[in-house]
Amino acid sequence: MSSVVHPTQKTCDLQAEIAKLTAKLAQQDLHIRWLEEQLRLSRYKRFASSSEKQSPDQVALFDEAEQLQDEASEQEQEPDTTATTVTAHQRKSRKPRIPEDWPREQIIHDLAEADKVCPHDGTYLVHIGDEIHEQLDIIPAQIKAIAHVRRKYSCPCCEKYIVTATKPKQPIEKSIATPNLLAHVVISKYADALPLYRQVSMFKRIGVELNRTTLANWMIQCGQLVQPLINLLAEAALAQPVVHMDETALQVLNEPGKSPESQSYMWLLLTTGHQPVVYYHYHSRRHADVPEQLLGDYHGAVMVDGYDGYQSICQKNQLTRLGCWAHARRKFIEAQKSQPKGKAGKADQALAYIQKLYAIERQVKDKTVDERLKIRQTQAKPIIDKALYGFLGGSI
Repeated sequence: MSSVVHPTQKTCDLQAEIAKLTAKLAQQDLHIRWLEEQLRLSRYKRFASSSEKQSPDQVALFDEAEQLQDEASEQEQEPDTTATTVTAHQRKSRKPRIPEDWPREQIIHDLAEADKVCPHDGTYLVHIGDEIHEQLDIIPAQIKAIAHVRRKYSCPCCEKYIVTATKPKQPIEKSIATPNLLAHVVISKYADALPLYRQVSMFKRIGVELNRTTLANWMIQCGQLVQPLINLLAEAALAQPVVHMDETALQVLNEPGKSPESQSYMWLLLTTGHQPVVYYHYHSRRHADVPEQLLGDYHGAVMVDGYDGYQSICQKNQLTRLGCWAHARRKFIEAQKSQPKGKAGKADQALAYIQKLYAIERQVKDKTVDERLKIRQTQAKPIIDKALYGFLGGSI
């Protein structure tokens, strides 16, 4: 026998079902919007420019009120003046100048003897001056062989004592490379970004036969020679009150114990100031023990991104962990790119606030430490406390 459901109970059940379906639809709508944002962001990363520059017009959307207020204040303070029009001018490019202390070679261009006579009265012409035009010339690389001749002497009486003159110690003993040649290859590769295979071709053009393996071995041994300097750089960096750290993925072929497709990492430790240090450290993996190895017993402030691997050393050494605005800004850039085209949103507003902070940093770039601190406390801190954090707190 079927039971009869009371109309009131049936209505309540239907309302509950409607509410449940409505909540489910809302949740699905949120998920669809999230998927659409991820799709837009993925398309942007794949096909669009990777630049993170912001349009000044886009930034001005969120500080228009402040600009108008500043303009109004200026109008109240400044007396009326007659507008003047300044004609536009083109920036003139400066010609390269040759330093005065560089050696000069004069090439005299003189008249033939027959031309040194006046065509009007036949009088012999007198030298009254010169017109000088200087050019910059370059002497191509020159290769020479250096023969170290070590004189040998012996006693003519006993003929038992033989002595040979010593020669200066070489960076790489029994190698054909002089210190100058090694320095040339190092600078070309690491300062001028010339790969070793290109240098091999350049040497071949001037008649020197070297192979890439030989140059690579030289670079490895030079790295071992400069290791004491590298250690001093690391010590100098850790003597500073603030250090910056980051890590970049790279691929290393034929690395023992790893497949060619796996990633290794180049870790960076950097300082700023009068004598900045840029210290690179290679490691086969990305792990918390790497920053612990690099920082050791350092006690100061470290500026890093959001990678959790830095938290262990920060807690262990009680380091002040500083956030990087460039990394924080990148998240808002990604949020901005995932917005519907032509629509401004909260990400644009946050980027406008960060842009103001960047403007303040450009302003204090050449000022003293105390001046920078004062300006940051009076101008940047209110933006962070009231505008940016207030905006984020109400939006999350």
